[in-house]
Amino acid sequence: MKKYIYALLSMLCLFSAATVCAQDVVLSGAGASFPHPLYKRWIDLYGSNTGVRVAYDSVGSGEGIKRLLAGEVDFGATDAFLTDEQLAKAPGTVFHLPTCSGAVVLAYHLPGDPQLRLTEEVIADIFMRNINNWSDPRIRKLNPDVSLPNLEIEVLHRSDSSGTTFVFTDYLSKVSPAWKKSVGCGKDVRWPTGMGLERNDGIADFLRKVPGSIGYIEYGFARKGKLACASVRNRAGRFIYPSEQTITAATDMNIPDDTRIMITDTAAENGYPISAFTWLIFQSKDGRVTASEEKDKQLRRFLEWILKDGQQQCDELYYAPLPPRVIEKANAVVRRMYEGH
Repeated sequence: MKKYIYALLSMLCLFSAATVCAQDVVLSGAGASFPHPLYKRWIDLYGSNTGVRVAYDSVGSGEGIKRLLAGEVDFGATDAFLTDEQLAKAPGTVFHLPTCSGAVVLAYHLPGDPQLRLTEEVIADIFMRNINNWSDPRIRKLNPDVSLPNLEIEVLHRSDSSGTTFVFTDYLSKVSPAWKKSVGCGKDVRWPTGMGLERNDGIADFLRKVPGSIGYIEYGFARKGKLACASVRNRAGRFIYPSEQTITAATDMNIPDDTRIMITDTAAENGYPISAFTWLIFQSKDGRVTASEEKDKQLRRFLEWILKDGQQQCDELYYAPLPPRVIEKANAVVRRMYEGH
């Protein structure tokens, strides 16, 4: 009996010690605002279940990458994967873990909130100021059943280094030779026109207030803000409205083992053409991902939870969960991080 009691007490002590260790751990991350609502839900839910605290600073993809490479955080978050040049200059080995897919939508504020259809050429011309009024014949031709006002278009874009900008300009660079030549792709570009605002919620707030405005914004922010969004013509010639289903459809392509791929301008017939993965990124140095063995252990558990239980929260926050074949690739990334490169 005494042996049983001693064994039980030993088990309780070990459990208590493990719980204290978990509660003492604070995992730190910074980066993209694009997936911030989903990451906040994950952090709150995981923390309440395990006692592990995760601090995430939504400062934009560019700043998140900067802080990770400087060793200031345990993980970064970005909608724009690191280039080969960035990887070569990194102090350690960088890993990209896709967490979900989302979309950049064209949200606008017009009387009556009409449902518009836009082509790739018209979108590029609006953001290059070649089309500056909502009554332009090219917009009216695409939307013959909509009463379009004689109203100047107020173009909005991000002023901070942004993965949302990268996704949008990557798309435009693929579909518009004029855009690629004059503006190009990046997290921060020289805009031909428009007003610059910080973060997705900055764009959303302005859109709600100013008639005639249009901006690119993450799908979830547009849905939660009840903003009108355009259907966009995809490569198959279909006008596709952004939804969890059409975003998931856009991922129907070959995904490389390192998961670094842009799915904008998808060839999928039912895919929304301005869709993208978003990634958590990590840096492994000297066989360790974080500063301690305990943090490494808790981080791995958190990532494995994201790729299994966490995917169930995607739809309700207007993100598309990863399809099984991408989950398989993502789990392989986690194994390489911890079990050898």
